[in-house]
Amino acid sequence: MILITGATGTIGSHVARLLTEQEVPFRAMSRRAQPGGVQADFDDPASLARAVAGVDAVFLVTVPPVPTAAHDLALLEAARAAGVRKIVKLSAIGSGETFDGATVGAWHVDAERAIEAGGFAWTVLRPPSFASNLLRFAPLIQAGKPLPNLAGESRQAVIDPRDVAAVAVAALTGDAHDGRRYDLSGPELLTFADQAAILEGVLARPVDVTDVPTLDQVPAAMATGVAWARAGGAAYLTDHVPRILGRPAGTFEQWAHDHREAFTNPRE
Repeated sequence: MILITGATGTIGSHVARLLTEQEVPFRAMSRRAQPGGVQADFDDPASLARAVAGVDAVFLVTVPPVPTAAHDLALLEAARAAGVRKIVKLSAIGSGETFDGATVGAWHVDAERAIEAGGFAWTVLRPPSFASNLLRFAPLIQAGKPLPNLAGESRQAVIDPRDVAAVAVAALTGDAHDGRRYDLSGPELLTFADQAAILEGVLARPVDVTDVPTLDQVPAAMATGVAWARAGGAAYLTDHVPRILGRPAGTFEQWAHDHREAFTNPRE
């Protein structure tokens, strides 16, 4: 039995889909009740104990309002008590790097260390920017307004969330990736303006960007990571996705084609 935390989120929903296709039993955890899922809250230890009961492996995704390792640590405590064997954690690229005197993704690092110290089999996934991050700007695109660019001219190996989920499933369902940290990447380095230009071609409508020169609107706990990436820290490729999945990593252009309707059909 596999527990998926963040089961309704960007990566967790794809993990659930893949496990369903492979007929692997899983339990989908979410804060709100979902059909066939388990309702639990990271701030409610009793609910976490129910969620991990009888579970062999956990896909761990936490997205607290303010970045903190507290939610990861709460789940790990419940998992250890329940005899969970394996943790596959979604972390982020650059975690542990030092930039301008601060640690990038410090809360992820704290959780990763706790996983290692907890006696679990583990795999840590550290992807860069998701292609799906552009979905948040769909209303601006539909209204013909420019997209705010916090990344400047920096490049990242933008990754298709479906690839991250596929690697997670490989780690959850086998032992070949135990004890490994993977800096996952897409197949090409793109600036934010590059992504907008690709999306413009797919949608056949203008997609403009406007630079945001400061990081004032970025939460303080995340500012170090954004600044690190903006300075070029995330501008590299890896072969982890094709090596693990046996196929090329998906391109941003293909993702954009597959999600074209999300940008062209306004939500009700």
